[in-house]
Amino acid sequence: ERRLMRLVLDTNIVASGLLWNGTPAQLIDAARAEDIEIFTSHVLLAELTRILQRTKFAKAIVASGLPLDELVLSYAELATLVTPMPIPATVPNDPDDDHVLACALAAEAEPGRVGTLFVPTRFDSEPAWAKYCLPTLRDFQPTCPDTGTAV
Repeated sequence: ERRLMRLVLDTNIVASGLLWNGTPAQLIDAARAEDIEIFTSHVLLAELTRILQRTKFAKAIVASGLPLDELVLSYAELATLVTPMPIPATVPNDPDDDHVLACALAAEAEPGRVGTLFVPTRFDSEPAWAKYCLPTLRDFQPTCPDTGTAV
């Protein structure tokens, strides 16, 4: 059986991937091609719906050709739904990212699968999620997709 990289995407990454070209869109395309697996939760889908209702996304949503609810549904159908367990506060600058990290840990919990990756919205010099998540990822070295530098 082929082992795919398992990703949990922050909602800002998902919004960007659904509405514009670039690295986030490449992640969505890779999931559609079944080259990677994407995981989400009810909380993250609700947050995605909430952020896509912002005025700044209106033109891009119209350009996508899908109403907002169908855009979110298309992502929900692409992703695997997980129910994360609460974790201690881990990401000091954005507590909402704790839920994304909890989803990553839940997605990795499937027996025989490895490689969960939490994709944040920004790259701090030494993010708490990397310290929390790296022991379960073994050789993974997170890098900033814009600069290629290690975080």
